[in-house]
Amino acid sequence: MTAPEAAAHGDHGTHGDPGYQDSKAAYLRRLRLIEGQVRGIGRMVEEDTYCIDVLTQVSAATKALQSVALGLVDDHIHHCVHDAAESGDSEELDRKMAEIMAAVKRLMK
Repeated sequence: MTAPEAAAHGDHGTHGDPGYQDSKAAYLRRLRLIEGQVRGIGRMVEEDTYCIDVLTQVSAATKALQSVALGLVDDHIHHCVHDAAESGDSEELDRKMAEIMAAVKRLMK
């Protein structure tokens, strides 16, 4: 079984439960809306819509994805990092802090 297949079946490997579990339905709703936005952008290009109008929609979709990403960062800190801190396992806390810092760096590129 591949890693994505394992995750789809509830196996999160060594990471445990995702920190966004309580917000999962909201994230899925938002991602479906963003998916619709992106499809709409594709239609705009197919219909030769004015480039500035297309760019406006690209910007809106980008901001929507950034909002989802920030929510996931928040959930990770409040669930995964918090749990590691509560456990008293300093190595696990260091791993979780390194994970979130790497993720934030990727988001800022």
